[in-house]
Amino acid sequence: MKKKYFSKENFFRVVLTFLKYALLCLTSFIAIAPLYAVAVTAFKTPQEYQTTNVMTLPGAFYLGNFKQAWQKAHMGLAFFNSIIVLVTVLVGFTLLSSMLAYVLSRFKFLGNGLIRNLFLLAALIPGVAMQVTVYNIMYQLNLINTLVGYIILMLGTDVVSVYIFIQYFYNLPISLDESAILDGCTYFGVFFKILLPLLRPAIITCMILKGVSTYNEYYMANLYLQDKQALQVVSTSLYTFTGPLGSQYNLICAGVIIVTLPAVIAFVLFQKQIYSGLTAGAVKG
Repeated sequence: MKKKYFSKENFFRVVLTFLKYALLCLTSFIAIAPLYAVAVTAFKTPQEYQTTNVMTLPGAFYLGNFKQAWQKAHMGLAFFNSIIVLVTVLVGFTLLSSMLAYVLSRFKFLGNGLIRNLFLLAALIPGVAMQVTVYNIMYQLNLINTLVGYIILMLGTDVVSVYIFIQYFYNLPISLDESAILDGCTYFGVFFKILLPLLRPAIITCMILKGVSTYNEYYMANLYLQDKQALQVVSTSLYTFTGPLGSQYNLICAGVIIVTLPAVIAFVLFQKQIYSGLTAGAVKG
């Protein structure tokens, strides 16, 4: 019988395969470890939290942290404010972005290219660099520390969503507009009755992007919603348990799980629409 030698090529192939799976395992551990630590800490009693490691399992599943986090952080009010902001922003943002894209894609006028270039230029400027000017404008309009002012700030259209809508409009034949106008339909009728229903994949994609950023937004919520009792949202409610003398991470972790649950439930219920919207948005253009 011929002896089978372990060739150099096979050796390097085995080493590369081992390194590949080792890197995947390490990356998975880095991603899962913080989630595990949060889940474990949320169910620990205050005594266990102070005397055990963050990776140590609790002796019993203590649910008192969730009750305290809900009550002390006024999370019921925070969820109510967040829902108002989220629904208003998503509806207004979708209408503003799609109508702007409709005008830029369907009408040729002087300044069309300039407007698009200004959008791209605005995307290159860090948002934090503009906060002094924005804060001064909000102060002059008496919109600081009001839910209406915060909603107006979050309603701003972003470049990515505008260009997603523009690409979808380019894939809709302009003959649809012309036929509707010949039948006596106005431009608003063309947009709302004919084109807007056809933008469903683009709307889903943009609403996912905007919804996640709005729900998780902390910087502007903390800056412009200064009344932390009446105007807090879910992102700012978690900071109730931080202070100069230390942070109550067992309550913070319980609050994180409470805040994350609605997003997880929404993903499970609408994952088909989410995947179809993101996939359709990736191949258009």
